[in-house]
Amino acid sequence: MSKALVAYFSASGVTAKVASNLAEAAGADLFEIKPEVPYTKEDLNWQDKNSRSSVEMRDTASRPAVTGKVENMGDYDVIFLGFPIWWYVAPHITNSFLEEYDMSGKKIILFATSGGSGFGKSVAGLQDSCPGATVMEGKILNGGPSIDALKEWVESLTL
Repeated sequence: MSKALVAYFSASGVTAKVASNLAEAAGADLFEIKPEVPYTKEDLNWQDKNSRSSVEMRDTASRPAVTGKVENMGDYDVIFLGFPIWWYVAPHITNSFLEEYDMSGKKIILFATSGGSGFGKSVAGLQDSCPGATVMEGKILNGGPSIDALKEWVESLTL
């Protein structure tokens, strides 16, 4: 039996709600990927090319600092990694998170929330940050799916 972790970044709280329900549905532990410097509403204004999120996402080498750490990462075989889609990819703070650990041999299943786009190039954008891991495009989980629906999705995966 695989031990699972749901790790997520949520800028506005939407992804946090989904992550909490997914952790319950999967019988997984839960970890919030928190930025060392929290994002403000102004930071998240994607229409402002000078906002923090816009600047970070233009720079593929950007790695916003994460506060806190998963103490027992070696115990997990499966990591559900959640985030909002930004500019058709995962926010770079998810790369920061992955690069803090040895993810070799782990299965990383992505889930995301989105205002309308799909995963875009999220898998490719994260794969280099976790060499030796298998990164899988999971599911866009908009609309607050029920715990039963999430459980059904988790059970459909080959873990």
